[in-house]
Amino acid sequence: ATARHPAPALLEAIAVEAAPRLGEFNTQALSNTAWAYASAGHAAPRLFDALAAEATRRLPDFSPQGVANIAWAFATARHPARPLFDAIAREAPARLSSFREQHLSNLAWSFAIAPT
Repeated sequence: ATARHPAPALLEAIAVEAAPRLGEFNTQALSNTAWAYASAGHAAPRLFDALAAEATRRLPDFSPQGVANIAWAFATARHPARPLFDAIAREAPARLSSFREQHLSNLAWSFAIAPT
């Protein structure tokens, strides 16, 4: 995927500004940010590393959609995040009954293609 309105300089500036402030983001903003960068096809390794660390720390607070979306974003971006995926693998099974079909399928797909 690529941005429909390419603005690489803007996306890079946002990544630089956002990365150190991710602790201020709620969990939806974390997953939305990862989703946006993955959807745009914009590589932002420092941002993705920071997102992975923050999401891993706060994973129990994510909604089922948030868990599925952040996994999808990392898999789509092909950005390795083994600690995040390990945390999802440990935490999600107890919550799977609250996941909708789309969340389940996105999560399975993400684990199928995520880089190690």
